[in-house]
Amino acid sequence: MALMKYRGPVDEAFPVDRLASEIFGSNIARLLGSDGINVHTPRVNITERAKDYRLEMEAPGFDKKDLKVELQEDTLTIRGEHTVEQDKEEERYTRREFSRSAFERSFVLPNTADSAKVGADYTNGVLTLTIPKREESKPKTHQISIK
Repeated sequence: MALMKYRGPVDEAFPVDRLASEIFGSNIARLLGSDGINVHTPRVNITERAKDYRLEMEAPGFDKKDLKVELQEDTLTIRGEHTVEQDKEEERYTRREFSRSAFERSFVLPNTADSAKVGADYTNGVLTLTIPKREESKPKTHQISIK
């Protein structure tokens, strides 16, 4: 059973990739060696346990206030946006390649998830979401008597 399906937004920043996907199909990136995830997209680990699902996302350099977790119907969306402070007058950059970073990832929750009880924790650059399973979907064990 697939835990969560990745639902990626159309990436406006890479029109050539979008055009190639329209011409050759959405699997062209995989044919060329890509896993289909943008380089700047945080990676996730998703595990299924007996009582819940657990999603861990790397988001180093972000503060809690920079992250937003939203659930709309069965779609869980995680957004992050971080902006570096403005230049100070006494500093002069000879090269500056970073000032803002942002991401958005969406996942479709399985129907066994209890979306009303999702919990989130952000520690040491890792966002951890715990998504409990509905009571009726948890595995039940009972003894069977042998005659």
